[in-house]
Amino acid sequence: MPDLTGTTALITGASGLIGGGIARCFARAGAAVVLHHHCGENAARTLAEEITEAGGRATVLRADLLRPEECRRLVEEAAARHGRLDALVNNAGIQPVQPLPDMTADDWQQLQTADVTSAFACTQAAARIMAGQADGGSITHIASIEASQPAPGHAHYNAAKAALVMFARSAALEYGPRGIRVNSVSPGLIDRPGLADDWPEGVRRWGAAAPLGRLGRPEDVGNACVFLASRAASWITGHDLTVDGGVSAHPTW
Repeated sequence: MPDLTGTTALITGASGLIGGGIARCFARAGAAVVLHHHCGENAARTLAEEITEAGGRATVLRADLLRPEECRRLVEEAAARHGRLDALVNNAGIQPVQPLPDMTADDWQQLQTADVTSAFACTQAAARIMAGQADGGSITHIASIEASQPAPGHAHYNAAKAALVMFARSAALEYGPRGIRVNSVSPGLIDRPGLADDWPEGVRRWGAAAPLGRLGRPEDVGNACVFLASRAASWITGHDLTVDGGVSAHPTW
């Protein structure tokens, strides 16, 4: 694991499965982690206790990322708590399943706001802080392989994840001269308790299509984020790192 001792990382949506996995990886690497939640306070505080008991440092902050002013407050407070902000992981988002013919403009806009506009606002706020630090910082968006491989019922989600990939590249272009690297991580299917019971056929098909023969784990995503935030990735920016067990390499014919 890269050594992130002395750094601070803010993970949005840290009360969820993937966000919690990302936070654990940063904590194991030595970073002080700021755990954002909106409605999952109990989960966030339980995670903070777990990290603290293991010898790490964790802070819990609440914010409604549908409101740009809350995004700015969250980032500024995270930096103020620890004196700096070295890494931001824009993980928060929603993933409803809605057939396109039944989708309303409000449905579409709500997802774009939750998944894309929140990342935009947090990125702007973090970049203002990172630009004033001698060693800049790292920003990572959690996208998805659905950015390039759409799934039925996910038209709004597919579009949002594709937007995040391009937003990372655009931000990398503009923030690079300020010492700020911006990348995205595109996970495949991440396992969760009960998934095999809820979607047995999908899990079976995924396992058959993945060259590595298994579903992803939250720490697979977290390890990729830690790498991108570390000195080992100091010359990597504007890149989308696919973390899918090789499913994207599987032929579609």
